[in-house]
Amino acid sequence: MAKTEGEIIIKKYANRRLYNTGTSTYVTLEDLAKMVKKGEEFVVQDAKTGEDITHSVLTQIIFEQESKTGNTLLPISFLRQLISYYGDQMQMVVPTFLEHSMKAFADQQAQMREQMTRAFGDTPLGKNLQVPMQMMEEQVRRNTEMFRQAMQMFSPFTAQPPQPAAKKADSKDIDELKEQLRNLQNRLDNL
Repeated sequence: MAKTEGEIIIKKYANRRLYNTGTSTYVTLEDLAKMVKKGEEFVVQDAKTGEDITHSVLTQIIFEQESKTGNTLLPISFLRQLISYYGDQMQMVVPTFLEHSMKAFADQQAQMREQMTRAFGDTPLGKNLQVPMQMMEEQVRRNTEMFRQAMQMFSPFTAQPPQPAAKKADSKDIDELKEQLRNLQNRLDNL
């Protein structure tokens, strides 16, 4: 696909066809997936209303990739946990946490590739060498554990039954809550 100057706008029509206004061509979800992999930024708009529907189209691409390949990227346990946060007080924290986690993962992956290139140079082995699966799995485990720990810090808030209005929390409880919030903020800052 030809890259255009400025923002790439994809129009989605009622017949579900997607039109790249930059290249004046119809595109498929597969074409959009390739654009994402190349790092091309685009916005998908409903052709009739002009509404930004990028989120739903990207979600549709993920759904198709997951069902098409058989190599699922999102484990069932992760999907269940993610679904459980909808409508929960954690819903506002999760997107930022996931975004930071994915950025950290991508940065670490780039560092590993750079180290492999330095170690093996311009040899055929160096050009074809993929990041060892064990290293990636270990990083995923660490990220998942950090996510689990961060989410677990909020479980005391949801696990306690509501207190009667007449009974006030003593200052010790409030101090403990403040400390937990400070710890969470420090962990998020470190991510």
